[in-house]
Amino acid sequence: MKHKILVSASDLFLSYGFKSVTMDDIANKIGISKKTIYQHFSNKTELIEATTLHLFDEISKGIDEIILTRMNPIEEIFEIKKFVLDHLKDEKSSPQYQLQKYYPQIYDNLKCNQFDVMNGCVSENLKRGIEMGLYRDSINIDFITRIYFNCMLAIKDRDLFPLKKFSINTLMEHYIIYHLRGICTDKGIAQIHQFTNTTH
Repeated sequence: MKHKILVSASDLFLSYGFKSVTMDDIANKIGISKKTIYQHFSNKTELIEATTLHLFDEISKGIDEIILTRMNPIEEIFEIKKFVLDHLKDEKSSPQYQLQKYYPQIYDNLKCNQFDVMNGCVSENLKRGIEMGLYRDSINIDFITRIYFNCMLAIKDRDLFPLKKFSINTLMEHYIIYHLRGICTDKGIAQIHQFTNTTH
């Protein structure tokens, strides 16, 4: 039952936001009493924390599986983007932004976990790209990794990038191309065109 609550709560939070979804909404979606939820989670904040960890673990596992396929490093970036967007419902409710605003402690903990995962996978992606001649060998891997992480957080800032003007899919697509064009060799840039079917 605990897992079922987490899955249903995740779905509602991603669809409507952490602030607006109530414990009653979650109970109604599952078809149980609110009392049953409180047997597993003492309050909404505890449920939100557990939900974010659940989502983080699910996404981390999915990213690991993509990395294990050892695909082209440029293709890998686009595949991870697609997987994350599919898993987070395109972030229509701006869950990370809401988390930062209303549950800052949970947000800070999640951010640390996200950096640990992204630091590892982005660093490896950069190293493989350099080895394959897709990325310039003069780039500073530690610097690029940190910039990449911080920019991924920045494009989710709804004050900077309001949803009415920018969808998260558009933002991520533009940012990934921006990122790649800054680090790619001519060989790598040719492959950006291959994976996006554009002339960016």
